[in-house]
Amino acid sequence: MSSFSRESTAEEVVRGLDLSGQVIMITGTTSGLGEESARVLAARGAQVAMLARDPQKNREAADRIRSSVPDADLSMHQVDLSNLASVARFASEAADEFSRIDVLMNNAGVMCCPFDRTADGFEMQFGTNHLGHFAHTARLLPLLLQADKPRVVTLSSGGHRISDVDLDDPNFEHTPYDPWLAYGRSKSANVHFAAELARRFGDQMLSVSVHPGAIPTKLGRHMTKEMLEGMRARAKASSSSGQGLQMKSLESGAATQVWAATSPEIAENNGTYLADCNVAEPGTGEIGYAPHIYNPPTEAALWELSERFVDLSF
Repeated sequence: MSSFSRESTAEEVVRGLDLSGQVIMITGTTSGLGEESARVLAARGAQVAMLARDPQKNREAADRIRSSVPDADLSMHQVDLSNLASVARFASEAADEFSRIDVLMNNAGVMCCPFDRTADGFEMQFGTNHLGHFAHTARLLPLLLQADKPRVVTLSSGGHRISDVDLDDPNFEHTPYDPWLAYGRSKSANVHFAAELARRFGDQMLSVSVHPGAIPTKLGRHMTKEMLEGMRARAKASSSSGQGLQMKSLESGAATQVWAATSPEIAENNGTYLADCNVAEPGTGEIGYAPHIYNPPTEAALWELSERFVDLSF
């Protein structure tokens, strides 16, 4: 479908595009994929709202972006996705500051952290990666619907293959906690959310999920040597070529989410899971998706559970 590939960079997928006038909001912009996405999109003229938990680190990221894009139109905002009160506070501020949002990029996340709970009592990975972005998107929906053909791009991962969501014990109240299991559940939740958002609002917006690839960023800061070795072993076992885990550069890692945010090519692929700047295919390996995604009953059930947990209705 796309002329881009695994090696394509974020700069390449927006080459020639004029994004002037577009309002693009990105969570998790202090480093890594969020910062690179913000830089590339600002370079094409977009107004980029940078959202992060740490204001100082966010300012430093903005300074780095302006060092290469001097006229970048950036604004910096504080939001902690592991705290629903913070999500609500930011949404209230956004309603006063923005008239619309053209693209919402749900990029932030945590990975394989030790067991912890969010401010609202949810398991940290499920609570941040899924519920935080679920509430964030719900509260920003009025601004999204003010845009012409808005897009919501939600970062998932090939890690979704580790496990589907557990609707009976999403917060590890009965299941022994395992960092990889919790991560896999949260990443499956991201795919289910994007698909259900498309099902419910597909006539008004585009919603997709994205696997960026394996990129060395601060997301993996909690991973031990043993966890890394386990990840490599799983990747090799599931790879039909036997090559195992293949790392991407940061520039290529950001390409798929930037492509999802801007490309006219995906307009007919609402609700899909994307990898390597294309709609992913089922199967094993780094970019194949597991059979438990694209499951409407699970997507609907997770949506309803999430609405109850965050006390919000779309």
